[in-house]
This record gives sequence, structure tokens and C-alpha cells, in this order.
Amino acid sequence: MNKLVTLGWNENFFKTDDPAIIARVITVQRSSYRISDGEMEYLAHISGKFLNKANNPMDFPTVGDWVVVDKLKLEQKAVIHQILPRKSQLVRQAAGSKTEAQLVAANLDTIFIVSSLNDDLNIRRMERYIVAVYESGASPVIVLTKKDEYPEEQLPELISQMESVAIGIPIIVVSSVTGEGIQDLRAYLNPAETVALIGSSGVGKSTLVNVLLEQNVQKTKDIRSDDSRGRHTTTHREMFVLTNGSLLIDTPGMRELQLWDGEEAVDAAFEDVEDFASACFFKDCQHDTEPGCRVREALDSGELSQERFDSYQKLLRELAFEKRKQDQKAQLEEKNKWKQRSKNAKAAYQQRGFK
Repeated sequence: MNKLVTLGWNENFFKTDDPAIIARVITVQRSSYRISDGEMEYLAHISGKFLNKANNPMDFPTVGDWVVVDKLKLEQKAVIHQILPRKSQLVRQAAGSKTEAQLVAANLDTIFIVSSLNDDLNIRRMERYIVAVYESGASPVIVLTKKDEYPEEQLPELISQMESVAIGIPIIVVSSVTGEGIQDLRAYLNPAETVALIGSSGVGKSTLVNVLLEQNVQKTKDIRSDDSRGRHTTTHREMFVLTNGSLLIDTPGMRELQLWDGEEAVDAAFEDVEDFASACFFKDCQHDTEPGCRVREALDSGELSQERFDSYQKLLRELAFEKRKQDQKAQLEEKNKWKQRSKNAKAAYQQRGFK
């Protein structure tokens, strides 16, 4: 059991009578998995029974998952039979037009939302990331990289802007070149706890991983100078063990982050807006022309910025639209399932000679 503890195993959440069959997913590359039991790593695939029972992408393993396996030690291979319950999971709407969830990582304690101090930094996008992290069940920490490239005199104003949307969330400014802020970041990397890094391409996630691990394990590339946009260097999700025993997950850069769920998380991320809304005279106030609207008063007085309120409303509309799409997809899948069952039953009767 001690070996599993090095990977973050916690008996307060997980209990098993046979730790030998438990492992943790440390790398995901399409349908291939690499798992570890704290002593040895294995190349793993999911069993046929597992595959037949899986209905959607959320049913498949992701990096950080604890799984029940059969190990072939001599071949260093394993078969995954089951995923243990997740205590947290970071999910987003998969890129593209399909209504489908994409599971980024699981069983996280903390998530570093990484953005660089250049044109990539976007307050509205940061709000979106904060909502996603709150919805995951993990704790957010904002990490602003490339401090050595940003004018020192402009930093206080930028931090103030960030604090206005990241209410109560730690904000760490770092430089992987000079080492500034790295020690502050290590305070959130505790033994046996799992931290994931998310953010756009080129913000310095892979460089940060190398600095924290004190060795070059991730490839890095320079950003494009014309628009500050990054090039993808991390192509898969992978977990690393730091020297102090904490677990660090690097993820590929996200060009966009579409939310999958999270109305309650919006309430947490926009605590300031919710406080104003709760003080409105009418409980169902639409914050438009109703009398006694505290939100309109805050907008008029400057206590609440129009941009912040617009972002709040936009995210709520987006989540409502996503929910409708998910409901429609679920209804269609249910209809198709029963339609297929009817066809199968009819075919079975015909085979028996019934017409």
C-alpha cells in the first residue's frame, strides 16, 4: 500500500482489500494508457467487457484516474477492468461541432490556471477557466508566467485587474528564467497531492514543469513573435512525480475552452455579481428595468463593470444552450437505442420462423 501512497492514494477516500490490483493512470495517448502501481509502470489497454459497457468519453480512463487492473509483470503490460470513483474531474466541451464531453484529468487537488504576461492574457478567458476549475471540484491557483518580459511598473495594475475577477484565488507571478515566484508556487505542491496545469499553448506550462522537476522532461518551443500565440509542444496528458512527493499533470494547450457544465460554478466564480443580485428587490429580477435592482445600481455607480456583468450573462447563456444540446442528444440516443432493440427483436423472431 505504501507504494500507492506515493501516487496520491488516500484511504480516507479509497478503500480496497487488495492494493495489488490498483494502479493510477499516468499517461494518456489516444486509446493507449500508461499506468503505475508506485513500483512499476505498465502499458495498458481496456478490457473488452469494459469497452462494451462504456457509453461515452466520460466512461473511459483519463490521466489521474485510479483503476482496477490485471498485471502481466514480465511483459510490463496490464488490462484495465474498472475505474474507481473520481473525487474531482476537469471536463470541457470537446472541440468541434459534436456535443461531447472531453475529460481532461481526474482526482485533482489543485489546478494551476497558467497564462503568460503577453497578448495571451485575457481577463474574460480567465473567468471561463475559473468556472471550469470550480466545477471540477479542485482548487484554482492563477499562475502568470514570463515576468521577466513584462514591465515591472505595470504589474500592480494588472494584478489589481486580475484580483477583481479572481476573487479569493491566489495569484502567483513567476519567471522560469530568473526563478522569481517559483518558491511561492511550490507552496501549493504538497506531498501526495495532485496538481494539473491548464492554459493556452505557449504560456510556459512545459517550461514550468521542467523547472519544478529540475530536469528537462518536456519539450518547449518559442511563441510566435507576431501574435504571441504558442505552438503545441505537449501533445498528450502526463503525470510526473516531484522530488517532494507531489504529483504534477501537464496538459496540451487549449485554443478554446467551451464549458460543459457549471451553473453553480458560475455562482462561485462571480461571487460579486451574485451578491448584488441577491440584494435585488425581486427574487426573479432580470436586471433590466425592474425597480429595486441592485445590479443596475452597481453598474450605474461603477461598483460592477459592464464587462464583468456581460461576461457573467454570456457564460450563463452558454451553459443553458449547452444543457439543451445535451438533453436533445440524450433523447435522440435513447430513441435510437429502443429503435435498435426493436429491430433486433424483430430479427430474432424472424430467425425463429415467426412473421
